[in-house]
Amino acid sequence: MATGVLEIRGLTKYFGGLRAIDDVNVSISKGELVGVIGPNGAGKTTFFNLITGFVVPDGGEVLVNGVDVAGWSPHRVVQEGVSRTFQITRMFSSLKVIENVIVALLARKGMGILSSSRAHVEEASAILERVGLHDKIGLLAGSLGQGDQRKLELARATATKPNVLLIDEPFSGLSLKEVEVLIPLIQKLNKEGLNIVIIEHKLRELMRLAKRVLVLNFGRLIADGTPEEITNDEEVVEAYLGKERGNFGAP
Repeated sequence: MATGVLEIRGLTKYFGGLRAIDDVNVSISKGELVGVIGPNGAGKTTFFNLITGFVVPDGGEVLVNGVDVAGWSPHRVVQEGVSRTFQITRMFSSLKVIENVIVALLARKGMGILSSSRAHVEEASAILERVGLHDKIGLLAGSLGQGDQRKLELARATATKPNVLLIDEPFSGLSLKEVEVLIPLIQKLNKEGLNIVIIEHKLRELMRLAKRVLVLNFGRLIADGTPEEITNDEEVVEAYLGKERGNFGAP
């Protein structure tokens, strides 16, 4: 019986003869903000793709509040309460910022025609204010800087009212100043009740956010613990640095 808001059981995926995800078992509990790390090619994005329906697993279960969504289409997974952002932003550059959020609202409601109804505009405006973009609602999304594009991705993802939000490399390509704006925003969303799982290569920034970290290597889950436990785990250190310990993940 499922106990977490998100339960991954025996998740497995092959690409040809390569086992990209190897019998992964994870439980995400209510209120958690969990990091996912691993060397390049470890299977992190494939892991997210399997959860959110962009890739169909070869085995295992993905339980969202007890419902197995493994193999479901992405829009059905969203409607079940799991949303995500992408490492490369997927906004509609030629639409206004507020229109991008309205599209996400309509996707949640199963509607396919862009609406400018007062209710949708008010809801989208409130979401943009929540992420710090209220002063840019009328701009074209394509005119936003990298930091604001990340905020818009979060706005679009949260517009679907998810129970679980998967964030793929939110700090990629951002300046230190932009990262320092985004970290408290993600913390705020988590404190407001959103369960969050983050893939991130910038380990110091991730360790500031996550109280629990999962480590993938060659598709296997090799560690699951606190940031301190992870940074002192010999198998994790070796996966990243070989036999050289160095200053792995230190804040």
